[in-house]
Amino acid sequence: MSRSQWGSKLGFILASAGSAVGLGAIWKFPYVTATNGGGAFLLIFLAITFTMGFALLLAEFAIGRAVASGAVGAFRALGNRRWSAIGYIGVLCCFLILSFYSVVGGWTIGYLVRALDGRVMTSDSQALGSLFGSYVGNPVEPLITHGIFALLTLLVVMSGVQKGIERAGKVLMPGLFILMLVLIARSLTLPHAIDGVMAFFAPDFTKVNPGMLVDAMGLAFFHLSVGAGCMLAYGSYLDRQTSLTQVGAWVTGLSTVTAVLAGLMIFPAVVSFGLNPAAGPGLTYMTMPVVFTRLPFGQLFAVAFFALLLLAALMSAVSLLEQLVVLPIDEWKLPRKPVTVGVTLLIFLMGIPASLSFGPWASYTFHGKTVFQLMDYASSNVLLPLGGIGTALFAGWKIWPLMAGELALPRAIEPALKWTYRVAAPCLIALIMLYNL
Repeated sequence: MSRSQWGSKLGFILASAGSAVGLGAIWKFPYVTATNGGGAFLLIFLAITFTMGFALLLAEFAIGRAVASGAVGAFRALGNRRWSAIGYIGVLCCFLILSFYSVVGGWTIGYLVRALDGRVMTSDSQALGSLFGSYVGNPVEPLITHGIFALLTLLVVMSGVQKGIERAGKVLMPGLFILMLVLIARSLTLPHAIDGVMAFFAPDFTKVNPGMLVDAMGLAFFHLSVGAGCMLAYGSYLDRQTSLTQVGAWVTGLSTVTAVLAGLMIFPAVVSFGLNPAAGPGLTYMTMPVVFTRLPFGQLFAVAFFALLLLAALMSAVSLLEQLVVLPIDEWKLPRKPVTVGVTLLIFLMGIPASLSFGPWASYTFHGKTVFQLMDYASSNVLLPLGGIGTALFAGWKIWPLMAGELALPRAIEPALKWTYRVAAPCLIALIMLYNL
């Protein structure tokens, strides 16, 4: 399959950062941080992100650019059929993530509608909690918004991912960043906002345990979109002149800054209005409307926020869906449009039980986890780490000379990165996984 290239380095950086940020930074990061010791979790998360996460991001970029192929084809071309199993793990991981991610993406559509009609414009935390609970617990409406979100993702992928993502990234990422800064400025002026900042940054080291390390590692991988092959696919569109370490540093930095800003945007409001910072996936939806009610033209800000949140979610979803459709296109030379439709239909069907687990199926659990929680756990804490282990071993042992050439690192740094791929990353990831399992 012939592949185009990114139009500019900036376009690639913003598109990759948009894919990495998505809802992971704004929806997931604050509540996972809140349940894991605040600043203590943040320190560990940052350490993993800028070491193993960054190294694996570079590996995916390098493998993708070297072969200009999707994950399965790239691992097979550079290794053999056994190594292609890493690519299949990534495909399965993308399938699970996109199935529940599309449900949450649909929530942004539901809340965009509620922002337009003014239903979210209240500072009553109980009313906001009831609004969110009644929405996600409804057996029908979240499925409709899940379907609409899946359809939007389908349309982007069918019409050409590269141009769509690159153009969107240049507008949406700066827009989201600026709006977040405005909301942070307002959130920090709320009563007791400093207590929220302390709750976010103050470390509680009593919460440090292997389970917390698993959450930090899973979120770091989820946050950078590594381990599932999405960044590998994006790397396959890079030209030979682009410095992988430079763009990798920018993508890691931008996505991490956005995650920290999301915490600063949400935590002060959470504490100021007496909300529970460990409220789970609905934290963003139950917190930000409180800030909007205190802003001039608050409803306009609410509409803009949920619209940009929707578009940021779409940027991530597009990269996940592209990874899924590339497999049958590369392997069996099937046409893009029917493949994209078929895969999207499967995603929608798989998302139904995830959506219903907040309502009629909430009582159906396995080891205390709902279907939604099981899908999140399996992808973030099992499949993404497995993909990370495989990618690291592949980069460090199977294709290290190629990796060194693609990354063009100073010779003084090469031994440390080689040791990270061969020993440090696989061993640490494996130990944390085994303990948790």
